[in-house]
Parts: sequence; structure tokens; C-alpha cells
Amino acid sequence: MTPAARVQASIEILDDILAGMPVEKALTGWARRSRFAGSKDRAAVRDHVFDAVRCKRSFAALGGANTGRGLMIGAVRAEQGNLEALFSGDRHAPSPVLEAETTRDFTSDAERFDIPEWLWPRFSASLGGEAIPAAQSLQTRAAVHLRVNLLKGDVATVLLALEDDNIKALPHPACDTALEVTEGARKISQSRAYANGLVELQDAASQAVVAALDLKPGMRVLDYCAGGGGKALALAAHKGLEVFAHDVNAGRMRDLPVRAARAGAKITMLTTDEIADVAPFDVVLVDAPCSGSGSWRRAPAGKWALTDERLQDLTAIQTRILTQIVSLVGAHGTLAYATCSMLNDENGTVVDRFLERNPKWRESFRRSWLVTHGTDGFFTAHLTREPSGD
Repeated sequence: MTPAARVQASIEILDDILAGMPVEKALTGWARRSRFAGSKDRAAVRDHVFDAVRCKRSFAALGGANTGRGLMIGAVRAEQGNLEALFSGDRHAPSPVLEAETTRDFTSDAERFDIPEWLWPRFSASLGGEAIPAAQSLQTRAAVHLRVNLLKGDVATVLLALEDDNIKALPHPACDTALEVTEGARKISQSRAYANGLVELQDAASQAVVAALDLKPGMRVLDYCAGGGGKALALAAHKGLEVFAHDVNAGRMRDLPVRAARAGAKITMLTTDEIADVAPFDVVLVDAPCSGSGSWRRAPAGKWALTDERLQDLTAIQTRILTQIVSLVGAHGTLAYATCSMLNDENGTVVDRFLERNPKWRESFRRSWLVTHGTDGFFTAHLTREPSGD
């Protein structure tokens, strides 16, 4: 495919997305209809589409319309590309840009920096002086991070193994086990280092949330909202821990046994009915359902799907989960709350509300990671019971 043909394909996919089709479904549908497209073509189109979804508001302003064509015109203008070459009207290329398809001024900072208008005041209040840099980071692609599996090797060993697979990486400062891939990211899933369990794909801040826990051999640790199990695997890489994983939707953990076997990790999965019989735990980590605002570079459609009502629903769910799992924490144990969000509504506010309602608990640790730190946005707080004085 020519560069212009890739732009035209992206326009068609974006029109499907703007009509309500999920991003991955739209991309998959196009790929199935376009058997002629090679792997490089599919990768390029995917990048175009995700860039446009990340920057939907600003690209629409630059391109003169909130359509697939308008977004791609805006994308080319944002990169100061050659519109005439890409919109030539030649075979498989989009038609030439019309005089009416002009750039208009941004109406607000929220539009300029691609944040929903209703959310901008809360986003700004949560991040203060970091709001605009964080929003600008969310307009860009996220780096690819790996977690070194200490059950199978150290950082130096893993870096050499990745080099053998023509993948280059550097240590990331967020966490001792974190690597940032600088070359060959698309080769990871087919690499020997990945197949042999030396590395797992995991954002550096997500790893840092686990690293921040005071873990000691012999502890019993529960990853309560395990999802795919990334944090459970990171926990299980600490030798001497007894690790359990649970998710209210057990189907989300369906790949965890295979991932654990590849990593050489032991994880016991628990149903909701089984947890009470296995409790208490020394550490209960709950990566609660949230807006995902810290990971909107990776899943940009979530930025536009979030509503005020949905955010209120999420904070109610977060509060309810904290209340429900208190009984699972041992007398001297730690309840570690985490979200992949940068919004105070889901982070400090939820924790402060819990502490107000549970005066026998105190906060011993609080930390945030922002997208401007070169990671996803994450928050965590450690909660423990006040000493009884016995």
C-alpha cells in the first residue's frame, strides 16, 4: 500500500469508529476485508487510527470536521505533512483537500489538548501545573515496557536475551524490574525471551505499585481485582510469597494459568465464594475498576467514552470494594488500593472518604505516577489498622 492508500484506509476505519464501532473491531474488520495489506501496512494504519482517536478533538479542529477524513487531514496538518501528496485523488488515495476543509481556531484548552470539555476542570484540579503536560503526553503513543521476571533471570541477563532477538531496551527508573523498549517492540510477542518467560509486558508504574509493597517471605498476598493477572505475576516473582488471584469476572483471568506456567510462577486462583475460607491475608492489593485515565494513550477510546455519570458510578464501586474487602485483611495486614487513574475523584478522595468512615484505619503510604514521568498514570495508597494497644 502507498502512504496515501494507508490514509484512505484509516479514513474508512475512523468513520466506522465515529459511528460507534469499537476501535479493535473496526481495525479487525478492515484487516479481514483487506487481505492485500501486509504487516507493515496494517501496523501503519493501526498507528494512524490510534493517533487520530487520541487527538480526536484537536485533529477535527485542524481538519475542519469530526469525520474520518477531517481527522486524517488534521493529523497530516499536525505533523506538517504533505497534504497534496497524500490527498491527491490518485488511485486508492483520498480526494484533494477542498478550500472549505480549513483549519479553525481551538475553542478551549480542553479541545487543544484533547480532553473532554466536561472533564477539563476536574483534570486540571487533579493535576495542577502538570495538567497541560499530562494532556499533551496523552496525545502521544505510550512507550512499551517490560518486566524482568526475577524467577528466571536478572536485568543484565534479560537485556542480553532481548538483544539476541534484535530487541533493544533500557532500564526504566520507575522500578528495578522495569525496562523500556527502544527498538523492536513489535517483535516481543514472538521473541524467545518472551516465550521462555524472561519478560512480561507490563507498564513500569504498574510494576512500581507492586514494588512499593513491603513484601516478606512467608506472606500470603491476594490480588483482588486481578484482571489478566499482571500484578499477580509480579507478586509471584517475589520468592517466598503465597500468591492468590481473584476477579469478580473469572473470565478475565482465563490466560493467567498459561502466563504463570511460562513465568515459572505459582498463583492460586480463587472464586468469590472461596476467598472468605482462605482469608485473612497479609496483603490485599486491589487495582480497582477506574476511568483508566492513566492509560488513555494505550486505550484512547476510553477518554471519549467517560461521562460524569460513569465517573460517579466508578467512585461508588471503588468505595464499595474497599468496604467489602476490609474483612479479608489480617489484623496486622495491609490493604493496598490502586488505580490506573490520575483523577483525584478516584484516588485521594476515595481513600480519604474510606478513612473518615473507618477511624480504626490509617494511611501509611501514598504515591502517584503521572504520564509525564514516562509511565502510565497510577495511584496507590497503603492502609493499615491502628495499633490496638494490647
